[in-house]
Amino acid sequence: MSTLRAVEAWINEQLPALVEKYQVPGVAWAVLADGEVVDGAAGVLHRGTGVEATADSLFQIGSITKLWTATLVMQLVDEGKLDLDATVQTYLPEFEIGDKDAAARITARHLLTHTSGFEGDIFTDTGVGDDCVEKYLGVLHDVPQLFPVGEQFSYNNAGFCVLGRLVEVLRGKTYDACLREHLFTPLGLTHAATNPYEAIMFRAAMGHVELEPGTGYQPAPIWAFARSNAPAGSMLAMRPRDLIAFAQMHMHDGKAADGTQVLAPGTPARMHAKAVELPDLGLMGTSWGLGFERFDTADGEIIGHDGSTIGQNAFLRIVPEAGVAVALLTNGGDVLSLYQDLYDHVFSALTETSLPALPQPPADPQKIDASRYVGTYSAEVFDLNVSQDDDGRIWIETVPKGLFEELGEQPERKELVFYQDDSLIPAEAERGMHMPHAFLGDDGEGRALYLHIGRAIRRAGA
Repeated sequence: MSTLRAVEAWINEQLPALVEKYQVPGVAWAVLADGEVVDGAAGVLHRGTGVEATADSLFQIGSITKLWTATLVMQLVDEGKLDLDATVQTYLPEFEIGDKDAAARITARHLLTHTSGFEGDIFTDTGVGDDCVEKYLGVLHDVPQLFPVGEQFSYNNAGFCVLGRLVEVLRGKTYDACLREHLFTPLGLTHAATNPYEAIMFRAAMGHVELEPGTGYQPAPIWAFARSNAPAGSMLAMRPRDLIAFAQMHMHDGKAADGTQVLAPGTPARMHAKAVELPDLGLMGTSWGLGFERFDTADGEIIGHDGSTIGQNAFLRIVPEAGVAVALLTNGGDVLSLYQDLYDHVFSALTETSLPALPQPPADPQKIDASRYVGTYSAEVFDLNVSQDDDGRIWIETVPKGLFEELGEQPERKELVFYQDDSLIPAEAERGMHMPHAFLGDDGEGRALYLHIGRAIRRAGA
């Protein structure tokens, strides 16, 4: 039995137990190694209907969509229609944010590397029409600038919506049409959907959420976020094998399986290369390329992206040196623990590269004075209130706002403990995850200016 076939047998044998252990309703997966793909599935697509998950089932890939948007952008670069270092306003004069000077400096490269600096979690619904991404640009006119353009990394969904509009304007067609004509067709995809009207023609997964801790995962109240955010990841759905076809093109220097050149030779390597460093968060890679998340490990380089929508989570990891890619698509539950178990086994069997360990709180965390961190950090969709009680324990309260409040999310309070340097970490895991909280900068009074959790959340009033 080949190593890949042994991996396939292990996943098929272990996955039903892992799905049950981690309360994941359904999962589909695919693995590429030595030019061959194996795939499979376990569980159900919808706990209300009981429809079984299959290898050909469609799951939303969430923010992995950003890799597809980045690829559409780089096709334009290949064709000489776009200069990454020209300002966005060169192509989209209507692009404006609250800081006019910053808006005039932001380039497509800043957007691809999440270094533009403006508030990025803007999920405003501008309708379901083909003009929804165009209308979305008007929503950004008052969005605040959090830090100077290019200063640091801060994950930015809105920036990729702007890139989606840039693609529309330079192609003269909708974002969805660009996906179908410039990626789906040359890649030979057969099970991919840009919207729910297409997804319903396949076996499509429904997301599952736990509205209150301990109540169990139930079908989500909606299937997808607003179409205005499609270029950032609100709509795109596919089977794992089709996601692997996209990854394989990137691994083969832009060539699809049939030899079609989807990206110019050398362009994928430019996209994968390190462009910006991240704070030590452990869960979002160590650096970022042009759209690509990167894990720079002692054993080698891992690239890819994660995706999260309403009750659906997706993971794509590529080990270029080993010629291995793994896609995992899920629809609820403790997905991070499932991801870690599955990828640990696959990587150990097929590569010499180890997946980085998930961050964990120290067994005996030291007591610290948290006065530098205490305060409120405010974003579009939540406020984060950090406090320290008389016993020295540190707490963070998340207060949902905007879309998150509309979706019924409730305020949540959890304890943070010292992690390292200027970082704290939750004492208890949430869906298998301990996300480090990095406190950066100075507000002029010795307090942290930003709370960084992949996004730089600015201190309120500073």
